[in-house]
Amino acid sequence: MYQTMLWGQTLCIEAEAGLFSPSHADAGTLLMASQVMLEPGQKLLDLGCGAGLVGIAAAKVLGPENVYMTDVDASAVRCARENAARNGVAGVHIVLGDALEAVPVADFDWILSNPPYHADFSVAKRFIEKGFNRLKVGGRMVMVVKRDKWYRNKLTAIFGGVRTFEADGYIVFTACKRSLSYAPKRQKPPKTPPKSAK
Repeated sequence: MYQTMLWGQTLCIEAEAGLFSPSHADAGTLLMASQVMLEPGQKLLDLGCGAGLVGIAAAKVLGPENVYMTDVDASAVRCARENAARNGVAGVHIVLGDALEAVPVADFDWILSNPPYHADFSVAKRFIEKGFNRLKVGGRMVMVVKRDKWYRNKLTAIFGGVRTFEADGYIVFTACKRSLSYAPKRQKPPKTPPKSAK
């Protein structure tokens, strides 16, 4: 069990061995949170919540009714539920499922994720593509990773652009949804016919 502060909230988190960062608040996760300014009335999804640090802190700021948390690992979901109760936000929505398949709502202001960036990109691809569809226009997806090029290219292709913040070997990507559909692919300008010789 460890204690930490996030968005001004004191948290007590316990995680089973085998879950991500079981003994301390992950530095990348804290860096990601530093790029997020929560405001009352916003709705947030903690995508791949693990033991629940991010979603529980957000629930203490936004209210548990406005926060959803999901993970594919049943142990993580169990720990997140126990930690939510321990930190006074037992009413937060925590679901077991792959990517967003078990999340019943949309129109999120924020989707936050510290994806498994040491694995292949299939999980991150689903997170980004499915996440885009669950954000409201003006909503933001924020991800923290240690690998740059693939995430930069994928987020730019889907969202039309991405902002980056780098520190201590981590990269935080923030992408804003500006339209209801994926960013349109850039069209090549039409070729101008050659001028006829005189």
